[in-house]
Amino acid sequence: MSENVVELTDDDFEAMIEDFSGVALVDFWAEWCGPCRVFAPVLEEIAAEYGKTANVAKLNVDVGRATAEKYEIRAIPTTIIFRDGKEVERFVGITKKETLKERLDAALGE
Repeated sequence: MSENVVELTDDDFEAMIEDFSGVALVDFWAEWCGPCRVFAPVLEEIAAEYGKTANVAKLNVDVGRATAEKYEIRAIPTTIIFRDGKEVERFVGITKKETLKERLDAALGE
């Protein structure tokens, strides 16, 4: 994982997302998930491109079970865009980079 993608846990998820003023993209994933591994490079590219404009993070659902349950994650990968701590959009499955960028730009007001 690159330095641009933050690895979250149940302990720090709230501070990163709910208390964060701005836009964050969070990938809910697991190590054993093949589609999650396929999607990982896309997430890395988005993190590199958006730098400090949006926070990009991952939460391993096997480690962050309470958070995954709170956000009713039923399939992975699930990617959620948060703005000012609130969910604004959710994608289930592998999502195209262009789609994520378009929706991130919308959340950023660009």
